[in-house]
Amino acid sequence: MNTFGNIFRLTSFGESHGPGIGGVIDGCPSGFELDMEAIQKELNRRKPGQSRITTPRKEDDEVQFLSGIYEGKTTGTPIGFIVWNKNQHSADYDNMKQVYRPSHADYTYQMKYGIRDPRGGGRSSARETISRCVAGAIARQILAKQGIDIKAYTSQVGNICLDKPWEAYDLNRIEENPVRCPDPDKAIEMEELIAKVKSQGDTIGGIISGVITGVPVGLGEPVFGKLHAALGNAMLSINAVKGFEYGDGFAAAGFQGSERNDRFFNDHGKINVRTNHSGGIQGGISNGQPIYFRVAFKSVATLLMEQETVDMEGNDTILKARGRHDPCVLPRAVPIVEAMAAMTLLDYWLMQQARVMER
Repeated sequence: MNTFGNIFRLTSFGESHGPGIGGVIDGCPSGFELDMEAIQKELNRRKPGQSRITTPRKEDDEVQFLSGIYEGKTTGTPIGFIVWNKNQHSADYDNMKQVYRPSHADYTYQMKYGIRDPRGGGRSSARETISRCVAGAIARQILAKQGIDIKAYTSQVGNICLDKPWEAYDLNRIEENPVRCPDPDKAIEMEELIAKVKSQGDTIGGIISGVITGVPVGLGEPVFGKLHAALGNAMLSINAVKGFEYGDGFAAAGFQGSERNDRFFNDHGKINVRTNHSGGIQGGISNGQPIYFRVAFKSVATLLMEQETVDMEGNDTILKARGRHDPCVLPRAVPIVEAMAAMTLLDYWLMQQARVMER
């Protein structure tokens, strides 16, 4: 199960400490001129070593395309690509070969497959998300031609959170700080908290919020292919994600219908709504309003401190991990959230185009 999507599909491959991470994109429309610099920019936003609050691992993360592109344009055939790994420190994981890291995928992978790659977590490493950023960068370029824009940002780290709706912030300021938060003052607090946690050998989680604008009415299937379910599936496939909500989300449970219904009105000859508590999706189908959602990330499982665990024989032991790890995944996860949203939206846009053609 390494393939994502229905029409626009990504199959990813590779491990954290293997030769490289790559993928094959199938179902991409032909004749589309790609901005290669924009694709590399998305990888640069995800790559390690960006600031004092990310892992110090140094990787260029330069993508090499192998097929599916001719003279800068998509040909409609599979787009193959790879990003070579160049800065592995596999020896950092020697003391983890025979033990299970708490809350990591070591135990479940071993039980499922009977074998695992302990170097950097192997296939369970967040380095796998490189392939998603490449595919997402291509998807968002195609979506941009349709007027669809996707932005994500860090809205909470630990107990430091933004207290205003997304409309109150200038989302064009996200890249002005290493935390990728649109509130400069909160960003400073978040950065200091992450740095403090890192100095203690600990980790911390938080929330990334996403906003999709320009979405036409009609994307999504009425029962088992609901658009919000597809977005939830996409986000929950990202490493360390523990929750997804859209619109009012869980807060909607505390209100009456009279307080939260999005009332329609005639807006100079066009049907519009006075509020958007639904988050741009009703009945599993986009209604033309902005889609907004939140993705909860847990704290990174690998701690640079002693923890109780067991070895592969079931014996109690103590593990102190080594290596280069993020104290908080959120700053580097922002482009990953955007990439998964882009792939989902393009996939569902293409499905809707196929349906319209059938009429």
